[in-house]
Amino acid sequence: MGTAAAEHSADHWEDAIATGIDPTSWAYAEDYTGEDEVVTGARASAADSGVAPIGPGAAAALSMLAAGAGAKAVVEIGTGTGVSGLALLRGMRADGTLTTVDIDAENQRLARKTFLDAGVASNRFRLIAGAGLDVVTRLTDGHYDLVFCDADRRENTAYLHEALRLLRPGGVVAFAGVLTGGRVADPAHRDPDTMALRDLIRAVRDDDDLVSALLPTSEGLLTAAKRIS
Repeated sequence: MGTAAAEHSADHWEDAIATGIDPTSWAYAEDYTGEDEVVTGARASAADSGVAPIGPGAAAALSMLAAGAGAKAVVEIGTGTGVSGLALLRGMRADGTLTTVDIDAENQRLARKTFLDAGVASNRFRLIAGAGLDVVTRLTDGHYDLVFCDADRRENTAYLHEALRLLRPGGVVAFAGVLTGGRVADPAHRDPDTMALRDLIRAVRDDDDLVSALLPTSEGLLTAAKRIS
């Protein structure tokens, strides 16, 4: 690259950092894959139930992560009405099984309907009603390809600890909603949820056994792969 081209590239990159992605491009990326009627139905159920599902961009990223990991065994903490679980199932191997945990049994009833409406065989998922930490501590070490967390933000660091125990080498962990509308990036916000998210982001970033990326899709998706030694 010539000097002038390099200078132009540097200027363009600095402009991008200063201004961020424009809203039109962000919306285009967020809706890139589109969603079918099953997912829009699950989103409507979530709205009726007061549940906040992951956005379309994060859902697409989960499908891609599951496919890239060749995931056969996945744990989800925070079932909701099945938006994220269906995204995971659609990226997993056809013989894969999703274990999804939620403290609200009604949410899980709605998620089961979502999965079945999408044509997912009932033997490909198991729904466990209970507190996330109570359940995941009983799961098998090193057995899982991907762990996805969308639950109590103040418990995320504990979920990270459990995820690292559950994952095989090369496995992936992901956390939803980590940017929270700009609060995490703004040092003026020091509420307990925001502080807990900053602690999680720092713990993932500083762990030498993880290769991580913080994706600005939807409300932020923190992802990390466990190194293969």
